[in-house]
Amino acid sequence: MKIKSNPQFSIVIPVFNEEGNVLELTQEINMAMKGLGNFEIIFVNDGSSDNTSEILKKIQGVKIIEFRRNFGQSAALDAGIKQAEGKIIITLDGDGQNDPADIPKLLNKLQEGFDVVCGWRYDRKDDWSKIFVSNVARRLRSVLVDDKVHDAGCTLRVYKRECFTDLDLRGEMHRMIPAILRWRGFSITEDKVNHRRRMSGKSKYGTSRTVKGFLDMMLVWFTRKYDSRPLHLFGTIGLILIFFSTLLLLTLALMRIFYEYHLSDKIWPLAGMLGFLTGVQLLVSGILADLIIKNNTKGRSWMIKDVLENK
Repeated sequence: MKIKSNPQFSIVIPVFNEEGNVLELTQEINMAMKGLGNFEIIFVNDGSSDNTSEILKKIQGVKIIEFRRNFGQSAALDAGIKQAEGKIIITLDGDGQNDPADIPKLLNKLQEGFDVVCGWRYDRKDDWSKIFVSNVARRLRSVLVDDKVHDAGCTLRVYKRECFTDLDLRGEMHRMIPAILRWRGFSITEDKVNHRRRMSGKSKYGTSRTVKGFLDMMLVWFTRKYDSRPLHLFGTIGLILIFFSTLLLLTLALMRIFYEYHLSDKIWPLAGMLGFLTGVQLLVSGILADLIIKNNTKGRSWMIKDVLENK
C-alpha cells in the first residue's frame, strides 16, 4: 500500500515502546477506514528504546516521524498534527486500547455540525487506581476549566483541521485540548467508545504524569481567566493587601499615640509593612504584565467561524 496523496483524513498516532501493537493497530485502522475516503496514517515515534522504529519502517503506506528522544505525548501529537495534510484530524493511542472500529461512528457525529468529537471510554479496562485518579481529575476540570467532557484522557478524537490553527501543544496539554478549543469558541461533543485491555507492552502512566497534568490544568485555568488581563488578578490581590496592611498600620499608630501601646516587641508592624510592600509589588507586576502582553500580542483576539453573503 502506497502513501496516499491529498488525504481527506489524517490519523495521528503517538507511540513509545509499542513494538507489539503498531502492526496490528495499522491493520485495524485500514479496515475501519475502508470506504470512508482517502486517508494517511502518521506514526510519531516518541524516542522508543525497543524495536518500534524498525517495525514501523517495515509497514507500507504509513508516514513516520522520529523523535531524537522521548518528549511526551503532547509533543508527539503536536508534531503529527503539524505534519498532517487531511481536513479531518483523527488521533488515537498507539497501545491498542482505543478501538479503530469506533472511528466511523465519531466521524458520523462530526457531520452533525460539531468541530470536535471526543471519545468517552464509558467502560474502562484500566486498573482501579487509574480510574480513581481520572475521576478526581474530571471533578477538578469541571471546576477549573469546565471542558464538559467525561473523559479528557481519551486520545481517540476527531477534529476539523482549523481547530489547531495557532495552537501549540506541550507538557501534558493533550488532556486540555477540549477545554482550550471550547474556550476558543469551537463546538465540542462526545460519544461512547470501546476500550480494550492492553495486550502488549507496559503502561506509560505514572505519578509524574498526574502532577504534570494538574499543573497544566492550572495553567489553562489561569490563561482562560486572565490571559489578556493579568492586572485584574495581580492588581486585585495587591490592592487587598495594601488596604488591609494600611488599615493595620494606622490602627497600630493610633494605639501607640493614644493608648501608649508598645510596638518594639511586637511582630505586627513588621507584618503590616511586609503586606504593604508585597501588595505594591503585586500591583506593579500586574501593570508590567499587562503592558508586556499588549505590546507583544500579535493578530486578533477573536476568530471568525463563518462568513455569510445574503443574495
